[in-house]
Amino acid sequence: MLPTAGKDTRFRLSEARALELAAAFGTPLYVVDEAHFRERIRRFKRAFAAASPDHEISYASKANSALAVLAIAHRMGLAIDVASEGEFRAALAARVPAAHCHFHGSNKTCEELGFALSQGIGQIIIDNFHEIDLIASLTNEESQFLLRLAPGVDPKTHVKIATGRVDTKFGFSIADGSAEGALQKCLALGLPVIGFHFHVGSQLTDATAQSEAARMLGTFAREVDARHNFRAQLINFGGGLGAAYQTVDDIQPVEEYCYAVVKAFREGYGDGPPVRLAQEPGRWLIAESGVTLYEVGALKTLKLSGGEKIYVSVDGGLSDNPRPLLYGSHYEVECLRNSSVPNVRMTVAGRHCETDTLFEDVRLPRDLASGDLLQVLATGAYNASMASNYNRFVRPAMVLLRESGTADVIQTRETWRQLLEREVLPDDLIGSSQ
Repeated sequence: MLPTAGKDTRFRLSEARALELAAAFGTPLYVVDEAHFRERIRRFKRAFAAASPDHEISYASKANSALAVLAIAHRMGLAIDVASEGEFRAALAARVPAAHCHFHGSNKTCEELGFALSQGIGQIIIDNFHEIDLIASLTNEESQFLLRLAPGVDPKTHVKIATGRVDTKFGFSIADGSAEGALQKCLALGLPVIGFHFHVGSQLTDATAQSEAARMLGTFAREVDARHNFRAQLINFGGGLGAAYQTVDDIQPVEEYCYAVVKAFREGYGDGPPVRLAQEPGRWLIAESGVTLYEVGALKTLKLSGGEKIYVSVDGGLSDNPRPLLYGSHYEVECLRNSSVPNVRMTVAGRHCETDTLFEDVRLPRDLASGDLLQVLATGAYNASMASNYNRFVRPAMVLLRESGTADVIQTRETWRQLLEREVLPDDLIGSSQ
C-alpha cells in the first residue's frame, strides 16, 4: 500500500498481506511494490523536467537489477545505467535495447568493451587513460562517449560510498589536469566524446556536494569550450540522492534537489551553448519501494550489568542484507502482529556464523515470539543485488506486487542444487579415505 500521511514515503505491507505472501513464497522474502516504484519514477521525472526541460534520466541498475525492475524502469522512459557486462546482459534480457544502456566501470576489460560495442551500447562512460587506448582500438563512429570526471568533492556520506573525492579510483581529476588531458587525447584520436559525467557518492541527504561538483563541472565545460573549441552536448550529474531508511532520516525533497543541482551547474557554465543534462538515480527510486520479510526464530535474553538485552534471531542475515555490517546501515523493523504489549529495545540478529547483527536496538513488542513475522522497510535497493551465499545459505525469492493486486515471483528462491551446481569434485577425491 502507498504511504498516506506525514513525511513517510516508504512502502509497507499490511499484516494480512504479509502473512499471505509468507505462506505462499516463504521467508526471507524480498517484496517490491510496482505502483510505488512507478510513482517514484514519475516524481523524479517531474522534478528534473521542472528544473531542466532538456534532460534524460537513467536508472542505476546496480541498486536492483531484477529483470522485472529493469523492464519497468525502461517502460517508464528511463535508460539503464550498467556497471558490468553482467548488468548489461541483464538489461538485454529484460528487453532493453542496447542503445538505451550506458556502460560504467573503473576497469572495463577489452572483452567487455568489445561486447558492449558489438551490441550497439548507447553510451560508454570512460574512466581512465588505459580505457581510452582500449576504446581507440575498438570503436566505430556510431559510438558515443562521456568522460567521467573526479571533481574533488567530499560528500557527507559513508566513506565507502564516497566516489567523487580527490583520493578516488574513479574518473579523471579536474584538479591535476587529468580531465583536460583526457579530453585532448580523445579529440586527437577522433573519439566521439559528447560530454562529461561525475558522481560524488551515494546516500546523500541533500544537494550540497552535488551542487558544488555541478558548479565545478559547469566551469570546466565552459573553459574547455574556450580553450579547445569543445562544446559538450551532455552533462551527467550521476546519482546519489538518498532514501529514508528510518523515520528520522531527513532527505531533501527531490524537487529541491534537482533545482539546486541544475542551478549550480548553470552558475558555473554561464551563458554557454545549450547542453542536455542527465541524472542516474537508483537508490532513491527503488529503495523505499521494497521490504524484506523475516520469520522470528529463537529469542535470547541476556542479563548484563546495565540491564537485560534481548536477541531476536531471524531466518536471514548478512547474506541477504550485508549493508549493516558493510556500512553500519540502519533500518526500521516492524512486527506484523498487533500487540497491546509495550515495545522494548531488541537486537535482531541473523543466522550466520558471525556476529551478524542486522538491526540493533530496534523497538519491538515485549511479547514477540517465535513464528512472528517482521518486515524491514526500504530494502528495495542494494539488498538483493548484494546478496551472497555465505555459509551456503540460498538467496531469497523476490516478489513483485503488481498494480492489478496480484503477486508475481520475479526472482525464484535458490535451490540446493543451484547452490552446488558450480562445484567440481575431482575423481581422485571421490571414495573412502586412505
